[in-house]
Order: sequence, then C-alpha cells, then structure tokens
Amino acid sequence: MTDAHPRARLLITAGPTHEPIDAVRYLANRSSGRVGVALAGAAARRGWAVTLLLGPVDRPAFHTHTAVRVLRFTTTDDLRALLDTHAGECDVLIMAAAVADYRPIHAGPTKIARGEKPITLRLEPTPDLLAEVAARRRPGQVFVGFALGPREGLLDTARTKLLAKGVDAVVANPLETIDSDTIEASILTADNRVDHTPGVLSKAEFAEWLLDRLDTAAPTP
Repeated sequence: MTDAHPRARLLITAGPTHEPIDAVRYLANRSSGRVGVALAGAAARRGWAVTLLLGPVDRPAFHTHTAVRVLRFTTTDDLRALLDTHAGECDVLIMAAAVADYRPIHAGPTKIARGEKPITLRLEPTPDLLAEVAARRRPGQVFVGFALGPREGLLDTARTKLLAKGVDAVVANPLETIDSDTIEASILTADNRVDHTPGVLSKAEFAEWLLDRLDTAAPTP
C-alpha cells in the first residue's frame, strides 16, 4: 500500500482480549499489540485513513501516529461490536488481534473467594470474528488474517485458515512472535502465493514489509 492509494480506509485490530472469570480475574494471552500498532503507524505515514481497534494493552508504551484513530476494546464481544460498526466502512481489514479462542461460560458478578478446594472453570468457544466479517464483506474489500502457531506445520495451518475464512491473505507467524520485539513470518494469498520475510525483522520493519506486499491488492478510492 503506497501513496498511489492516499485516501483508502484501513481498519486494523491489535492486542489481546481479556475474558472475565469474575469481577477481578480474567483469561488472557501475552499479545502485546506491537504488530498492529506498527502497521497502523506505517499505513498512516503512507497517507491512509487508519482506524486501530486496540485491546487492553498499555497504549502509552507505543508511539501511535497522531493521524490514527484509536478505539479500545477489552473482550471478544467488545471487539465484535466494533467490527460490526466499522468493518463495512473500510477498504482493507487487517485482523492482527490475538482474540481468545475460549472464554468462561459464566463470569461471577463479584470476586470468587479463595478456598481450600479446587474450582472448575467451564469454557466455551468465542465467536469466530474473522469468519463473521468475511462472510458479509462487500465487493472490493481486502481482508487479511493472522495465524499464530508452532513453526512445524504453520504454513499448512495458515493455508487451512485462508480457505476456511474466505479471506485474501493470511500471515503465518510462529509462537515466539508473541510479546516479542521481532518477527519472522510468511504471507499466503488466495492466489496461491507465499512470501517469506527476509529473516527476522523488527515489528516496525515487518509492518513496512507487509504493507508493501498488500499494495497491489489495495483498492483505489
């Protein structure tokens, strides 16, 4: 994506979700949101209109571009509501958020008191947000997902996700990427292309690398 498309609208999701167990505790993951924040800043510098849906991370730790509109979410349902509102407005959607796969079925209204006996948490799958938004996208929109997993078999996992979700591309990134300053990844596209980063990149470098590869798919306003 370059200045050839200076007014295209980009929607990015970034960071983890926190799924409540009770009024104090939650289930979460170690996603830092660095990739999504880096992508938002890089795209804004290229002249894109960028909206960043950012999870419960410490935003002051990042230098988010001043032109980026930032909307916050905490839970999967929060993010789902934001996507319902904003996904139809964008030309490109990059789903970099690490959405929880499971959440407690019942969240207690107060703090669960410590006791001497074990407790059992019953979990349910969270909604598949990427599949939901992809199912209702309008013609011309470009949707990109992320697949995080062990290196062994990761490309197969990403390819399965690409086909199952019906998106234009999936970024395959290994488990060690999470909460790291660097990333080594691949992008698989619906037209059967696979491109790999030139070794390990900083997440700022990766943002530029990925946006360059999405340039040809970006719509002209």
